[in-house]
Amino acid sequence: MPIYLYNTLSRKKEIFETIEPDKVKMYVCGPTVYDACHIGHARSVVVFDVLARYLKARGFEVMYVRNFTDVDDKIIQKAQKTGTSCKEIAEKFIRGFYEDMDALKVERATFEPRATEFIPDIVRLVQVLIDKGHAYPLDGDVYFSVERFSGYGKLSGRKLDDMEAGARVDVDVRKRNPFDFALWKASKPGEPEWDSPWGKGRPGWHIECSAMSSALLGETIDIHGGGQDLTFPHHENEIAQSEAVFEKMFVKYWVHNGFVNINSEKMSKSLGNFLLIKDVLKSYHPEVVRLFLLSSHYRSPIDFNDKTMDESHAALDKIYALLSRLEDRFGASPPELPQQSGDLWKRFCDAMDDDLNTAKGIGLVFESVRALNRILDTSEKSIVEDTAALFSTWADLRRIGRILGVFTENASQYAEDCRQLGIHKKAVDPAQVEQMIADRAAARKAKEWRKADDIRKHLEALNVILEDRPEGTIWRMG
Repeated sequence: MPIYLYNTLSRKKEIFETIEPDKVKMYVCGPTVYDACHIGHARSVVVFDVLARYLKARGFEVMYVRNFTDVDDKIIQKAQKTGTSCKEIAEKFIRGFYEDMDALKVERATFEPRATEFIPDIVRLVQVLIDKGHAYPLDGDVYFSVERFSGYGKLSGRKLDDMEAGARVDVDVRKRNPFDFALWKASKPGEPEWDSPWGKGRPGWHIECSAMSSALLGETIDIHGGGQDLTFPHHENEIAQSEAVFEKMFVKYWVHNGFVNINSEKMSKSLGNFLLIKDVLKSYHPEVVRLFLLSSHYRSPIDFNDKTMDESHAALDKIYALLSRLEDRFGASPPELPQQSGDLWKRFCDAMDDDLNTAKGIGLVFESVRALNRILDTSEKSIVEDTAALFSTWADLRRIGRILGVFTENASQYAEDCRQLGIHKKAVDPAQVEQMIADRAAARKAKEWRKADDIRKHLEALNVILEDRPEGTIWRMG
């Protein structure tokens, strides 16, 4: 079956056909490293991590570039404010990015370049644009002339005549057109600088991605991704400068993910609802965060709040509870089966082929969890009769987990990790909980049912959930 992706450029779903057979060239805009990553960064990185994993699982060779913008006005301002260098600021937050993304089980891209590693490529592209009449030097700066590129606005659907200067663009009266954008910026005292034919300076933001993409992947690529907020002006400007230089299509499929809202409000520092990944992970298991980020279609907005996160936690608990039952009954992993995949995997692929519909794919996972639990709840004879289907679905769950990056841990380790997070979040004393469980067990043995029930209710008030098993009672934080 073909894969369909929604293309922002055409505004419709299209059959995914690569430039080279069985090879995918994908570029995704990474962070500008002047601060710690927030939950919005996490959504974009996780979405394209899953896309890369799925394409590989479908047999494609994936060349994936995710960059770091390590020279920028905000980085310079941060360095000046803190009395350190731009390089130190960038390296500090690149390390922080890796710590956050490693915790979220994000796989490394094929290439993860820094913009400052490609200054010669940037200078070369800018010079070509000047030579072709698409750019002009001005007092040590170089600007791209948007009026010289006839296709300007085709990605965002905007027309130059209808645009109003001041919205997400730098207003500079020296420019020929208010929407002309900087390819090269003349250096100011104390700023990082490099030599160029127009004097010492540094690259503009947009040209960095065109230089890195063309140097690592070639002049035309299959997929370019990023958040919806990058559609204009960043990706619009990338198209203009890249196609003006190479005189060919820059990107076949433009893929953009939706925003993360916080309690139904847009996330922003001014509203005080700016959630850093490292802070979110103090309260929620990384796989809970991944499941939340993938539980809605990637193009739709999602709302981060206590309710949605608790629902994601409870949902993941159900998957791990099933895996724990299977492991207790049959061992650590499903036996090898003759067939490559079962019905669950095929239906999951159908969902993913339809514009990476992880929400539908996750729904299929929960259908299968309920079905397997029903099989395990039946007699031993029925389990024997359904063994092939059970093992096949179990194997498919494991395979799907590797694509989504969730339910990939040992079930007991996941339970312990969540318990420790819950203890930290709710300030519960584990020793007190263990004593109360022991008291409850003694009460039940003495048939003091009211006392046992009161202890359970007390524990529930502490958000401690009990599970009575033949071998004893285990507990976790809700």
